[in-house]
Amino acid sequence: MEDSSTKNWETAVLDGGPADGKRTRVTDRPRVIQVTYPCLPDGPEDGARIEALYLYRRDCGVTTEPLRYGFDAASP
Repeated sequence: MEDSSTKNWETAVLDGGPADGKRTRVTDRPRVIQVTYPCLPDGPEDGARIEALYLYRRDCGVTTEPLRYGFDAASP
């Protein structure tokens, strides 16, 4: 397993959607970043987690930091 301190981390900023303006660090320039927010269950809890899912796709035209990931409004 590779030590995370030796990886080439890059800063990325999320553009649009519920995480607009948030910054994160990524390695290997992933094409998609998944953002989740917890949802409260309506009724008794049975151990299931319910989360809202949002996808951000990398803008391949941005080649220097901060990388940009735009909100995909068509994501599930």
